[in-house]
Parts: sequence; C-alpha cells; structure tokens
Amino acid sequence: MRPTINHRKLQLLASVCAVISVAAVGRAQAPAAAPAPAATFTTGTVTKVDAAAKSLTLKTEAGTEFIVTLDTKSTVRSIPLGVTDLTKATVIQIGDVKVGDRVQARGKVEDQKVTATSLLVMSQSEVAKKQQADQADWDKRGVSGLVTSVSGDSVTIGVRTLAGVKPMTIKPDAGAVIRKYAPDSVSFAEAKPVTMAEIKVGDQVRARGDKSADGASMSAAEIVSGTFKTMAGVILSIDAANNQMQVRDLDTKKPVTVKVNRESSVKKLQQQLSQAIAVQLHPELANDTKGGRGGGGRGGRGGEGRVSGDLSQMIENSPAITVAELKVGDAIVVSHTVGATAGQVTAIKLLAGVEPILTKPGTQEMSLGSWNLGGLGGGAD
Repeated sequence: MRPTINHRKLQLLASVCAVISVAAVGRAQAPAAAPAPAATFTTGTVTKVDAAAKSLTLKTEAGTEFIVTLDTKSTVRSIPLGVTDLTKATVIQIGDVKVGDRVQARGKVEDQKVTATSLLVMSQSEVAKKQQADQADWDKRGVSGLVTSVSGDSVTIGVRTLAGVKPMTIKPDAGAVIRKYAPDSVSFAEAKPVTMAEIKVGDQVRARGDKSADGASMSAAEIVSGTFKTMAGVILSIDAANNQMQVRDLDTKKPVTVKVNRESSVKKLQQQLSQAIAVQLHPELANDTKGGRGGGGRGGRGGEGRVSGDLSQMIENSPAITVAELKVGDAIVVSHTVGATAGQVTAIKLLAGVEPILTKPGTQEMSLGSWNLGGLGGGAD
C-alpha cells in the first residue's frame, strides 16, 4: 500500500447536514424552514472541466463524482504540495485547472453537487512529484506489523523478518499524523484521524519515521492502522482497462473481484525472496538443497540464507508491476480492507510471484496457510 501524498493538506471534513422537515401544527403555527446545507470540503481528482460554465467534475477516492459549480464570488487558488501557508497560494482561473489535478472544493453540497465558495488546486505534476518522494521515504523508513501490546503513548508491533518476528515499539513524534483506514478504502486522504488510544491489540499498523540503531523502537511521523484480511487466489480474468480482475479464492473456492487503484501497491516477488519465504514457512524444504537436489522445482533454495532483514522492507523494494503485466492463471496474494460489498475487495497490496509460498510441500495444491500480509506491506504476523 502506498500512502497518499496529500493527506496533510486535504483532510476530508465530511459534515453534510441532513435537512429536517418540520410539519405545521395548527393554523397559528407556520411550517418551520428547513436549514440550509452546511459548508463542507469535498476532495478529489478532476475528471472534467467546463470553463465556460464555470464548473468541473471531481471523483473522490471512493469513486463518487461531484459536479462543482463556481459563482462570481468564488476563488480559485493553486498551491504547491508541501506548502501549508495558504497566503502563498496563487490566484488562478478555472480554465487553468486541468484533468488529473487534485482539488479541494469548499461549499454547500446537495445531491452530489457542490456550490463552491473556493477551490484549492494542486497540479497533477506536483502530485506526482510528491507521491514519488513520499513513496521513496516509505520504502526507506517504513515499517509494518501486527500490534502486540499498547501503552498510553506507544504501541508495540511484531515486525516479520526472515529470522522470525521481532518487536518494535512505535511512539509518535510531536507532529505525527495518526490515522485509521475507512472501510473499502486504502487511501490516507479518506483515513480518519484517531488518537494512539484508539489503536488496539490485533490491529495492523504501518509507520514511517526514525528507527533506533538496534531496530527496537521508532519515533514516527506517520502512523496508519486498520483491520485487514489477506487472501490468496488464482487469476481467472483480467480487466486491465478498469484495473480489476476476477480471482478464485483458494480458501472459499469462490470468485472475488479484486480492484486496484492508485493507492494500491502491486509488486512481483523475486524468485529468491519467494523461495526464502517458503522455506521460512516450511523448514522441511531446506532439506531439498541437500544431497545435490538443489536444481529446480520445489528445491533449489540453496540461496535463501543470503536473504535477511525486514521482510516488509524487502517486499516494499520488490519490482512494481501493473495489472496489465499479470496473466490469467497467476497465483497472487492480496491484502485488503474489510469492506461492505460481498465478493469485491480493494487491494492494499497485491503480490505476484508467490507460487513457491502457496504450494504445499510434496503436492501441487496451493493455499494461504498461516501466511498473513497483515494488510500493510507484509509486516504483520
């Protein structure tokens, strides 16, 4: 899963008020007027701009589209990512807004229509630059795992390595962003702010920050938590145009639609890493490398001893691929949010190249078994 790049600036403050009708009671009492919808923020990616009509269409991370309309008093400002002082924003025209830009619209919302008093715009190129920088930093300083204990101001997670699961205590720094994923979402922009007290034992946590020299603790600038599931399956069909696929769940034997969006991390494990993980799960496979049987098939794992360290970090550093690069018949492992729609999941992380991990020793049968990505980059046990 890649954290989004704009969650610090584009916090969703969804607070649309319901309109309550008050019935007239008697002749002497006039009907009460319904309150006007409250001003709120709507954030999304621009999919259409109509400068002449002073309107544009936004699509949120959840896939909902809003038509945003400006009036003569509306303001449109552009701000570079990383800048938090709105006085440094540049005044632009709606014609300067492009498809693919990120926009925060402030105004009244009714029936997925926003009458905006202001727009704050971040260009697509700025978004891409910040996204790349953030992803590189997560790859370098990120850690993930299952929460094993909590205290007032910190949590301890189990970080999986090829040598076993090691504890790490995570404490937020003074300005840390702490969030919890929303159902059916893998986006930081839609994750809700929480306190450390709301993180529970059994939650999956991913954090980014400065690790101690011995790797036993971290001072975190960002923490995200959630409840996730891990599924293993075989691809039945691929719809690359819509970034989704039909997968046969190896446990339930039922088809599941797996959706991938820009927040999803899609990786392919290198053969050496995949085989090393298989040996960790099935130590008896290490014997395959003895007696000259290291040639191929389920054997050939003589190099697994050279792979060591934080497993989640190694998975994060695996090559990124696209849905179009996958093939029908490939085995995959998917960590996903616990959502509301049966038979459909949104991937946080999708791993290909996992056949050695899933195949039971001495058989052709594949199953997830005890392996659990923990939803956040493979760090949970």
